[in-house]
Order: sequence, then C-alpha cells, then structure tokens
Amino acid sequence: MCDRNMDLRVVRTKDAIRNALVDLMEEKGFEAITVKDITSKAKINRGTFYAHYQDKYDLITKCEEEIIHEISSIAKQNFPKVIAELGTNPTASAPFSLIVSIFEYLNENSGFMKAVLGPKGDLSFQTKLKDFMWKTIFGNDSDALIKEENLLVPVQYLTSYAASAHIGVIQQWLNSGRKESPEEMAHILSTITLKGPFYAAGLKK
Repeated sequence: MCDRNMDLRVVRTKDAIRNALVDLMEEKGFEAITVKDITSKAKINRGTFYAHYQDKYDLITKCEEEIIHEISSIAKQNFPKVIAELGTNPTASAPFSLIVSIFEYLNENSGFMKAVLGPKGDLSFQTKLKDFMWKTIFGNDSDALIKEENLLVPVQYLTSYAASAHIGVIQQWLNSGRKESPEEMAHILSTITLKGPFYAAGLKK
C-alpha cells in the first residue's frame, strides 16, 4: 500500500510539474522559464524537482519523448491492419481508425502539444516529430508503413512534405480551439492525404 501511495504521489508531482511547464510556456516562452518558475507554479520545492529532472531541458525532453513513444505505440498497434487493408482496398477504414486514435491522444494531451508546437515552445520538437515520422512511416525496416524502394519521388522530399503538412494541420486544430472532433479531423486529414489537396479543394473529381 505504501508503494502504491508513493507511486501516486510521484505521478501527481510529475503532472503538477508538466502542467506548470505548459502554463509557463504559454505565458513567457520556454527559453525564459527557470526551474524556480516551475517549482513556484507547481507548488513544490527545488529538491522535489531535481529528484525527477536534471533541469528544464531534461524535463521538456522527457515530456516530448513520452508523447512520441505513445504515438509510436498507437501507430505500431495499427500498422499491420493498415498495411493488410491498403494492399487490397485503397479506401479501407484502417488508416482512418489509426488517425482517429492519434487525434484522440493529441486531444487528451492538447495543452502540452499546443504549447510545445507554438511559437513560444520548443522549436526542435517539430524536427523530432519529422524524424519520428520518417522512421516509422518511410523507413526500410519490416514495420514501416511505406517501403522506400516503392517511392515515386525522392524520399527526403516526400517525408518533408508529408510531415510538414500533418504537423501544420495539427497546429491549426490546436490553435483554433479543437472545434472538430478526432473523428472529424481524421476525415479531413484522410481526405487530404489519401485523395490529395487538389481533390480536397474541389479541383479534381
């Protein structure tokens, strides 16, 4: 019982630190934040902070790694079904289900995602997301969704286009208050991604 109480305290403490980081990024920007700002906002002492993180850079790195790890887990759970369905039916529902799951996760973590992807957040996080997309979607290992040898254009341009477009859609959704549900966003992104921007614009039937 003591161990469980201790675990719950650790979870609550880390949540308080992360929430303080999000609020402070929105208020003053990541670069201007100090550990003292975080501990004051989270109502903890400096010793408690340093028991979990080396500094503010270690804190944001661990938060970002957790986000990418969770998205990666969602993607890898769905990839076998997506690959199997796309092979036989280009309009299959599996890619749609995968995108819904990712938007549901982003919705649950919208505060951090909006702050970190915003102009006052961590500009390097977009690069980390793009690297993650490259490795999981366009990589050469057996788990990759798309094999490099099948591409019709150079991989670096396709990766850059797809990653920037997807991150841009996510940023727009977060910044506009997440008015659309994860299902609606999955439909929007699926239409643009699977059928192309010209189709989505009504220029190509």
